Amino acid sequence: MAVNRYDDTRAWYAISTYSGYEDKVASGLKERIDAHELDGKIFDAIVPKEKSIEIKNGKRKVVDRKIFQGYVLIEMCLSDETWYIVRNTPGVTGFIGNGTQPTPVSEKEIQKIKKRMGVEDPKYNINYEMGEVISIIDGPFKGFEGAVAEIDSQKGKIKVMVSMFGRETPVELDALQVKKLQ
Repeated sequence: MAVNRYDDTRAWYAISTYSGYEDKVASGLKERIDAHELDGKIFDAIVPKEKSIEIKNGKRKVVDRKIFQGYVLIEMCLSDETWYIVRNTPGVTGFIGNGTQPTPVSEKEIQKIKKRMGVEDPKYNINYEMGEVISIIDGPFKGFEGAVAEIDSQKGKIKVMVSMFGRETPVELDALQVKKLQ
């Protein structure tokens, strides 16, 4: 490690972590900031998350999902001291950058990430077309196939025509309960 080869200006950096350890690394970094009195050198550590809709046991839940698995964003002034503190935090595998030189994340990217994190209501992403044959993967009709008859993007619902007892029956499903046929 060469002395003072870093630009000592405040910027955001991405650090890689072991997958699943992002929250532990962020809280560990915050504890180290306090312990080493680095308030003016390391400012914040965040795990970018967004709200997402999941179906578990037939019930819809809004959960926080990590935007970038295995990464934590840290705002700091990069110096030999701060590099060493961050790099030696348990769970950190390294900085993202060119070779051994960490590369700051652009302010434009940080703003996009923060905007994405600030969205309260998750959006429904329905990539199905009318008449498309899909497979039902959850709920009482699991294992059935049917054709998309109606799409309600606002509510995240799809009406599927399922063949039961020799006739087509409409079944309303959550968009997360179906998937495209391969």
